[in-house]
Amino acid sequence: MKKNLFLFSLTLLALTGCENKVTEMVTYKINEPIFMATSTFRNSVKVTTEPQKITSIGKMCFYNNYLYISEPEKGIHIINNTDPTNPQQTGFIELLGNADLAIRNGLLYADSYIDLVWFDVSNPALPELKGRLDSIFPNAFPMTQNQYGIDYTVSYPTTNKGIIIGWVLKERTEEVSTYAGGYGNGGIALNAGSSGSNSTGINGSMSRFSIYNDHLYSVINNYLNVFDLKGNKPVKSGADFYIGRNVETIFSYKDNMFMGTPTGLLIYSVKDPLKPVFQSSLSHVYGCDPVVVENDLAYVTVHSGNLCGQSSNELFIVDVSNIKSPKQLVSYTMTNPKGLGIDNGKLFLCDDGLKIYKVTDPQTIMSNQLAHYSGMNGYDVIPQNNILMMIASDGLYQYNYSDLNNIRQISKIPIGK
Repeated sequence: MKKNLFLFSLTLLALTGCENKVTEMVTYKINEPIFMATSTFRNSVKVTTEPQKITSIGKMCFYNNYLYISEPEKGIHIINNTDPTNPQQTGFIELLGNADLAIRNGLLYADSYIDLVWFDVSNPALPELKGRLDSIFPNAFPMTQNQYGIDYTVSYPTTNKGIIIGWVLKERTEEVSTYAGGYGNGGIALNAGSSGSNSTGINGSMSRFSIYNDHLYSVINNYLNVFDLKGNKPVKSGADFYIGRNVETIFSYKDNMFMGTPTGLLIYSVKDPLKPVFQSSLSHVYGCDPVVVENDLAYVTVHSGNLCGQSSNELFIVDVSNIKSPKQLVSYTMTNPKGLGIDNGKLFLCDDGLKIYKVTDPQTIMSNQLAHYSGMNGYDVIPQNNILMMIASDGLYQYNYSDLNNIRQISKIPIGK
């Protein structure tokens, strides 16, 4: 996320009696928070049966023939996908600050900036707000739209100020003192850049939410949160688990959580669901990396062109049969890979559009390409029941892959302004 990269702080060195002190004026730009009154924010949830135009891409969850798509920081679109050849938008949940979602036993869980909210979607056409856990994600901030840093000194604490819902870019000129190599500006923080059963929804590979049995796992920045879902409302299980590495994605496989970070793959055991235990990590070139796993093989992509990537664009395949000692088997140079999905030996990859491979041997995947659809900028996919759902910058595409010799597009819902 933009606000978390390359954080540094200029700290004032209070050295009394220093004769080599030099004072100068420094001009810089920084994002200052925009606050909304807490009561206004938490009363802003609206559910409508009037479909809203999808204007930007976000996370996906498929549940009981319905597809739920998050429009970042705005809300969740509801699509009846009973007939994938003719998907119908049936409604919209207006939910400020939403980025991720997960569904279990008819309840949809979603973030709303610092809060966790949940809805009854047993009637998908008319979801019902059931509850909210306040301030459960204290480190969750809106995304910035530029490369400049965030003024954390103004942003924390927010208790008496309201909820941060955006940023305004400001230019400041301040006096800065130099003492034998040290600078200060009053402590302002800057930065240089900004698996499923019938009762559990299936998320895309870009998700930061994952459900394992009766528990919801979420990763935000450097922390893993665990929620017990067995009761009438989710219960947070103790303190956040510090993971580090600015985790961006999470994927459940067997009784483990596979987490994608800018520097590599992390594996945590959740045999004890409330006490995740680190098992191993596998480092690679610097870049964002969603991960999916099937038959003890993990598929990981790294892409460039954003603030968490450099110049590498690769697909990695990792043997995770021994979670304490994962082994990279092979890597392939790609164009600009993002989300991916795996279904019974078929790999779906958002790269230069959509690429589909048959996986028989990790060493020969490139020679087993089944299809390549270009001309769109794919972001993430969900393969299920021989239907591939792909969200791209210009639309929600669906493909039928029941016949591997005749994979074909069957529908598209446009996305964009």
